[in-house]
Amino acid sequence: MSLHFSVLASGSTGNAIYVETDNHSFLVDAGLSGKQMEALFQKIDRKPENLDGILVTHEHTDHIKGVGILARKYKLPIYANEKTWKAMDGLIGVVPVDQKFTFEMETVKTFGSLDIESFGVSHDAVEPMFYVFKQGKKKIVLITDTGYVSDRMKGIISNADVFIFESNHDVQMLRMGKYPWSIKRRILSDVGHVSNEDAAIAMSDVIGDSTKRIYLAHLSLDNNMKDLARMSVAQTLEAQGMGVGHQFELFDTDPKIPTPLAAV
Repeated sequence: MSLHFSVLASGSTGNAIYVETDNHSFLVDAGLSGKQMEALFQKIDRKPENLDGILVTHEHTDHIKGVGILARKYKLPIYANEKTWKAMDGLIGVVPVDQKFTFEMETVKTFGSLDIESFGVSHDAVEPMFYVFKQGKKKIVLITDTGYVSDRMKGIISNADVFIFESNHDVQMLRMGKYPWSIKRRILSDVGHVSNEDAAIAMSDVIGDSTKRIYLAHLSLDNNMKDLARMSVAQTLEAQGMGVGHQFELFDTDPKIPTPLAAV
């Protein structure tokens, strides 16, 4: 059995993650235009028409911009919870009824050897949720767009082989930056985004013996930098006694460049 993935795009300008097994493949979110999404698939030598579906996390534009376009063009199923469907229905255009599927929070859907579990996060959307992909003993966790990581979330995501984990902002950059205070307050709130330091503290509670790769995701273009995020997370984890660089590796993600298709 094989389990592969690529973070196609990650950041405030658009998000999309690809996961495949030998027999199934899924896209989590499509937050860029249809043309941009097709170009990203070309870069990892995959075709969107071969997808078994698109899984939606929440209705914000940087996660759904291309969902309707891809679904209509390639006749793809879309999976989202009922509240998210209602929130995004007018934002993604008309989708045929036979392509609309409900995937409720805190449930599991099985596709062959692949189990996909949904879990709630804390974000200012109607009912935001992310996903855990499991095949046998292999586990990929996707968690971004959350203001904090609760003990409940930690219990669900712990000891994954791969974490695609939000490391959105550096607090000092955000506080000193150009954003209006109302937006800064929203980002820093419990329904905003986790900072580099808070992400690392949460990671230290969920990293396990199986963990080999951590991808730092959803970095703010204005309030973070790849090198800064990686350094901040590494320093905090090392202070917690974690073996960065030999127990597991930290990887960057990018708003426009997919990570190489990797095996779990």
